[in-house]
Parts: sequence; C-alpha cells; structure tokens
Amino acid sequence: MRNQDRALGREAATAFLRAALAVTFLSSVADRFGLWGPPLTPGVAWGSFPTFTDYAARLNPWSPPLFAPTLAWTVTTVEVSLAVALLAGYWTRFAALASGCLLLVHALEMAVFIGAKPALDASIFVAASGAFVLASVSPDRWSVDDRRIRLRRWLAEGIG
Repeated sequence: MRNQDRALGREAATAFLRAALAVTFLSSVADRFGLWGPPLTPGVAWGSFPTFTDYAARLNPWSPPLFAPTLAWTVTTVEVSLAVALLAGYWTRFAALASGCLLLVHALEMAVFIGAKPALDASIFVAASGAFVLASVSPDRWSVDDRRIRLRRWLAEGIG
C-alpha cells in the first residue's frame, strides 16, 4: 500500500471517528428531549429532560439536589458544543480531549453508582478511548482545522 493511500485511509478513519463521537453526543441529547420516544419506550434511556435530570442527580450524589437541573443543562450544553466542534473539525484536539475526559468521567460515575456492566455495555470506555486517540492525530482534510493550517501555510509562503 502506498503512503498516499495510507494517509487517505487514516484521514477517513479520523473523520469517521469525529462524526461518530459527535453523533453519539447528539443522539444522547435527542433522547433527553424525547426525540427517540417517551420515557419507558424500549431503547430509550430517558425520553424527557426531567428523567435525565434525575439520572444526572443519581450519578452525582455529592451534588446538592438543588443543583441537579444546572448540572443536567451544563452537561447537555457541553455535549452539544463538543458535537458541533467535532462535526466541523474545529479545535479538534481540544474537543476530542474534552470529549474523552467527559466520557471517562461519565463511565466512571456509571461504574461506581450504577455498576460496571451498564458502563461497559454502553461502550463508554471505548468512546472515551476513541476520543483520546482522536486528540493525538493530525487533522483530516475534511476539517476546519486542516483548512486553517493550509491557509496559514499558504499565507506564510506567499508573504515570505
């Protein structure tokens, strides 16, 4: 296999990983707002934001109950922001690192307060690992980051 083919394969895998992480976050957020169905529907984790808020409180027993809605909204806002950044490939290393940390914390909370099996069954540790790998690779050609690097290089060559 030629180096150029390997590079294209690596870039395609990187773009796919960015998209997969982003869609995973967006799917989780959609579930919180009932877009996958109401609570107790098969395959639906929460089905409503109040149900998600109760879940967030369960995973964070150290937090006063009064802060559960704030925590739920904060996590939701962070997940949407990370998803948008990952889809665009904008600040990919930061977004991937933040995603990995968020997913790892969530997986550990699940393992401690619900049990290891649900965290393992949901592949959250795998998603966190993928995010950390994404943080360590160069931007793919379909990302905003790559376009910024190319533009900066082009400007430097044109000016110099």
